[in-house]
Amino acid sequence: MNYDAYIITGPTASGKSSFAHDLARKIGGTIINADSVQIYRGIENISASPFAGREITDEIDGVPYRLFSILPLTEQISVAEYLNMARDEYDAVIAAGKIPIFVGGTGYYINALINGISPMPDIDENVRGKAREMVATDIDAARKMLPSNFTATDPQRVARALEVFLQTGHHITEYQSAARVGAVVPNAHRILINPPADTLRARIAARIPEMLSGGAVDEARAVIGAGWDENRAIGASQLCKFLRGEITMDDAVSNWITKTNQYAKRQRTWFRTQFNADEVITKI
Repeated sequence: MNYDAYIITGPTASGKSSFAHDLARKIGGTIINADSVQIYRGIENISASPFAGREITDEIDGVPYRLFSILPLTEQISVAEYLNMARDEYDAVIAAGKIPIFVGGTGYYINALINGISPMPDIDENVRGKAREMVATDIDAARKMLPSNFTATDPQRVARALEVFLQTGHHITEYQSAARVGAVVPNAHRILINPPADTLRARIAARIPEMLSGGAVDEARAVIGAGWDENRAIGASQLCKFLRGEITMDDAVSNWITKTNQYAKRQRTWFRTQFNADEVITKI
């Protein structure tokens, strides 16, 4: 049965990208990225992008792809900016008579697509830079400036909360409690690709050597050169530490596998509690 739009998500290494591609070929769909790392150009192996090992074009095997590898590592993007781009792509796909298929594993992107976001204040670039510098210098001290009900630990999200506080004197949680606006696909058919944990662990262990052979180390060099926050992508952090001589390659790979498994576990928890799937697929 065809629907007007789809959201396909799942933990890392679940096979959601290949599932979405096959579905798009069957129903005349266009793939729209919903992954906060795959939106960047130059880290296709580290991000497990569909374009890893491929020329970056507008399609793969005849299936249109949108919002993949579009930003240089020197740029930053907010959820609001992503949502605006996603809406533009959604409208263009509908106008072309295609079916939008959003695919990715970034929970806050998926949540924004379905529920919209709370209105946020404009932030001065100097304030934004100061917040990022404070987080990079001492993230624990930065978090102490935020309210106890702000529980995120990701450096980018901490910096975002801090910049709102520095700009306005109000905490981001106050804005987040406001009514949400801007949902793109609140009524999309939601598919969760969720294989057993042992299957994911095996796939993760097998996939990382493939990423390395595909050029992930060179991508990490590009991350360092661009000053991109390496902590935003598992794999980038470990390889950058290796390149700086802080750890061995064996330690980098071991930690990469461990952190990826931990991330997959957190994703599975989010999907179970926050993503109301219409369909759950455990074997692909």
